[in-house]
Order: sequence, then structure tokens, then C-alpha cells
Amino acid sequence: MDCNGAGQPLLSGAADPTHQTKNAYAPKGRRFRRCKSAPLADFVAPDMNGNEKLPRSGSIFGKHHPNFTRVAVYLSVYLGMGTLCFYMVKTQINGKKTNGILDALYFCIVTMTTVGYGDLVPDSTLSKLLACAFVFAGMSLGGLILSKGADYLVEKQEILLVKALHRNQKVGPTDILKEIETNKVWYKCLLVSILLLVHFLVGTLFLIFVEGLSLVDAFYCVCSTITTLGYGDQSFKSTAGRIFAVFWIPTSTINLAQLFLYIAELNTETRQRALVHWVLTRKMTHVDLEAADIDDDGVVDASEFIIYKLKEMGKISQEDINEVMEEFEELDVDQSGTLSASDIILAQNSQTKR
Repeated sequence: MDCNGAGQPLLSGAADPTHQTKNAYAPKGRRFRRCKSAPLADFVAPDMNGNEKLPRSGSIFGKHHPNFTRVAVYLSVYLGMGTLCFYMVKTQINGKKTNGILDALYFCIVTMTTVGYGDLVPDSTLSKLLACAFVFAGMSLGGLILSKGADYLVEKQEILLVKALHRNQKVGPTDILKEIETNKVWYKCLLVSILLLVHFLVGTLFLIFVEGLSLVDAFYCVCSTITTLGYGDQSFKSTAGRIFAVFWIPTSTINLAQLFLYIAELNTETRQRALVHWVLTRKMTHVDLEAADIDDDGVVDASEFIIYKLKEMGKISQEDINEVMEEFEELDVDQSGTLSASDIILAQNSQTKR
């Protein structure tokens, strides 16, 4: 609806008249530096003494994230069905065997992670078809675990990692959360790298002391397993070894895949930051001003300048702007070029009548 100051851009003021009066004499350059919603401020809760405190990382067995719960259910169903199917055709699988159910579960894990040692191999038409079905299902499940469950578990430990890195510095909770948000991918790379080194160490020591391999053979087996090469000349042959492998193989292979994913994401983020720096440091020209002048009125207001810079940074596209403008035009019932509470009510009533 039309009101005083209707010609001003939407970003320059709030709908509350009291708020507008209060800020009428505020420096013009500060109007766009803060929005009403502040996620970081909401995230940091005060303690009993009124001091800010960081939220605890929490146990993964506490409040489950929906994605984590979904992944756990899918993994349980996959392993349960796989173990049952391969146990029923255990006589049609050749190789070094220990225990029927354990071998079926171990074969299912080796198939899912595409390690494929070759110490257990299908030897009939039915068992080969089952292996083909479960390897594709396992690869799909591995991608789901990588994108949902594993990423969630890494994020749960980020605060602990940052606090450990800055334990000798006086850094406030808000500063820590801001640093996590700024260097999120880098901290993920660091955390996953540490976890991968732990997997290497634990796997090598286990193969030496339980499977009886030499240091070189144990390290060689760990490398061929984590990278899913799985030559098959070295593998887990004992009962204890296969129990260990059921847990160690999926976590270690997914850990490595996560590291490669985060490295690629870090490279993309670095290039994006370089682009943002270039956009913000280069000098504006008359051509830029003409391109930023969306309404062709000869001047560029703050909202037009922000939109132009965001487009240059690649954070939004013209298609995004068009979609937002379509929604704006639907809400702007009287076609005044501004929105008010009356516009929202009229728009909602018209949508209800439809």
C-alpha cells in the first residue's frame, strides 16, 4: 500500500512505524548492516549467571537428527536382508569360511563398500545375481551415508575441535561459532583427516597383532581396503578379524570418501572467496552503474547495488531475482510497488478464495 516514503527501497526500512521513527536519525550507511533475525545470537544461550555458553556437542545417541535416523534404518535393513540372503546361499559361496552368519555379514560389508577381497566369492547363478543386486544397493546406501549420516556426525564434533585448537586463547563463544561458520569446510577436512589417521593406525595394529601380518603387509592391506582396491592377497581371515572388519571397513572407506569430498568443497569455497574478494575490491565504472540500475531511473540505491554485487559474486542469478519478483508482485495486490500488512492480508484472502 502507498505510504510516506513509498519511493524508498524495500530494504531501507521496517514495517513498524515506531521503528522507522526511532531510526530516522541513524547514520544512513548503517541501515543495511543488520537484519532482525540473528542466527548466531539465537544459537548462543546464556547460562544461569547471564554469561554466554557454547552448546554441548552431545552424544550421537542423544537427540537423533532425522537424516541420521533414516540412514541408520536403511543400513540396518540392508545389512539384515543381505546377511539373511547370503546366509541362505552360503553353500554357493566359495572361499575361506569361519562362521555362517558372520561370513554372510562380512561378505555383505565387503560387497557394499566395493572392497571385494576375493576371499569369499559367489559360485552359482543365484549367488552372483544377489551379489550384483547388493553391490548397487550398497553403493547407493554408501552415498546416502556419506551425504547425510557421516556429515552429521562430523558436524557434531566441530565445536569440540575448535575449542581444543583455541584452548590457550581467550575466545568467546560467539567468536568460536563465527569462526566455525567462516572456516567450516577447513575444520571438517582437519577432523576427517584425524579420523582417517586413527583408522590407519587401528587397522594396521589389528592386522599385525591379531591376523599375524608383518608391518608392511598390514599397512598394504589397510591401504588396499580403505581405497577399496581389495586385491585379495591380504584380507581378514580369522573370526575376530571379520568381526573387526564388519565395523572398520565401512567407517574407514566412508571416512576417505568424506575427505576427498571436503577437499573438493574446500577448493570450490576458496575459488568462491577469491571471486568475492575481486568483486568487492575492483573499482566501479559507469558501465557497472548502468547495469546495477534495475529500474532505469538514473541512480542506484542500496538494494540495487546489493543485488548487482551478489549477482557478480555468483550468489544469485537473474532467474532467482525473477522468481522473487513474481512472489512480490503477487503479494503487492494494489500494485503500489511496496508491501504492507494490508497487502499481505488481501493476498492471503484472495488465495483462500481460490
